[in-house]
Amino acid sequence: MSDDPAAQPVEPRAAATVLLVRDEPGTGDLQVFLQRRVAGMAFAGGMTVFPGGGVSAGDEPDPARWRGPEPERFGARLAQPADLAAALVTAAVRETFEECGVLLAAPAGTEPGPLDAAAAWRDDLVARRITLPELLAAHDLELRADLLVPWSRWITPPRNPKRYDTAFLVARVPDGQVADDATTEAVEARWWSPAEALSGHDDGDLQLMPPTLRTLQELHRHDSADEVLAAAAARDIEPMTPEVRREGRVVTITLPGDPDWIYEETTR
Repeated sequence: MSDDPAAQPVEPRAAATVLLVRDEPGTGDLQVFLQRRVAGMAFAGGMTVFPGGGVSAGDEPDPARWRGPEPERFGARLAQPADLAAALVTAAVRETFEECGVLLAAPAGTEPGPLDAAAAWRDDLVARRITLPELLAAHDLELRADLLVPWSRWITPPRNPKRYDTAFLVARVPDGQVADDATTEAVEARWWSPAEALSGHDDGDLQLMPPTLRTLQELHRHDSADEVLAAAAARDIEPMTPEVRREGRVVTITLPGDPDWIYEETTR
């Protein structure tokens, strides 16, 4: 966070984050996929986060390969223009595939499932040898926008040097696909129950940014992936910009409209 009150705010970069959920095999309890990022990364180093990242220039979908609610409907939920909403959904699908190997796409008329060549496709995407729309066209796949449901929208406070305007979307991991830890951006990636992640944060074992913490608290109210998806469809989404106050080394973060929610951290 900048200490210069006269500094002009940095324009936030559009980004998408995916709350990838499932019912735990054997117990049926709700789980969400989280990654502990590599320490020292420019953004959120050492933090435990949901998969996601910034919108790239290639995240412009082919309307002919889009299956599900139109971009205008995503835009209405997220208070964003339709073209940006389309890019956000595309970025969400791309980042989920790049970071944990789950591809929310399938041939027309079928459901997503195991794909024999997915590892090679993922390598090409990570190396920027191909964009996601190009990959879908090359293998005759449709982007499954119908598997993603908006959950929230978070905007980094104005005085931060790196700012993001991030759409949080929920998706259930498709049957037959396995979320993995094969990414250079994380030192650990696995399924957690919201309660387990929140307990880890309370004990100091997990570092969570305020949007991640708040979202896990919201997910903790639900018992299954079905409940989360139903709740997502019914949510009223208001863009959320945390309010930050610094007193000495203590940074206090609160949320507009929720005076009882407080996040504090001590800086060096």
